[in-house]
Amino acid sequence: MPGRLQTLLRDFRAPVHRKQAFRLLTELHQANLPLEKVVERAIRLGSNGWYRVRSLQVLSEITALAREVEALRPQVILEIGTARGGTALIWAYLAQKRLITCDLLDKRGFADLVRAFPPPGSACEVSVLIGDSHASEFAETVKRTLDGDPVDFLFIDGDHTEEGVAQDYAMYAPLVRPGGLVAFHDIVDHQPLATNQVHHFWKKVRVGADVKEIVDNPNQCGFGIGVLRVPA
Repeated sequence: MPGRLQTLLRDFRAPVHRKQAFRLLTELHQANLPLEKVVERAIRLGSNGWYRVRSLQVLSEITALAREVEALRPQVILEIGTARGGTALIWAYLAQKRLITCDLLDKRGFADLVRAFPPPGSACEVSVLIGDSHASEFAETVKRTLDGDPVDFLFIDGDHTEEGVAQDYAMYAPLVRPGGLVAFHDIVDHQPLATNQVHHFWKKVRVGADVKEIVDNPNQCGFGIGVLRVPA
């Protein structure tokens, strides 16, 4: 019952929250901020309800990753796991042609806001794909949306089980161009949930690879980003 009541309240307030979210996004666009400040705003924009934009990230880690991605001058970015859209907002500022962000759940019109993430003057087109990233039909939808373009940066932050992250890597890493980057979230050993198992997969995939680990504090609980460069 509490969950149903919360849903009803979010539905009731959705028009107000939608207006608020678009206003905050417009203010962000008009501010013309440097990348570091965009990242800071993106992980907690200030909107609410179905239109709440945020991301569970350590600021220093996601900022360092954003710099790595910026250095690629990426045309195309693919994200597995939109969640509340915080990282998608960052990628929309960096992708020069296309951002594809994928999530399991449709959040009551939230996709309309995500498609408006690119700043004024950007040629980036945002596609929000809803479905199971592990399904072969969904992977085909991703490929059709790419329309033959290679991916410069792949961010895997969806299913956090070892099997789930392994599937996402196997299905979508081949779409990344040589010299491109694949990043994984939550790679540190100490995790708050037993289902956060990305670190197990990371230990396997990093062997013999060109990798970088972005971790704010080696003793922290959760978080940490692993970055793998696809061989040229």
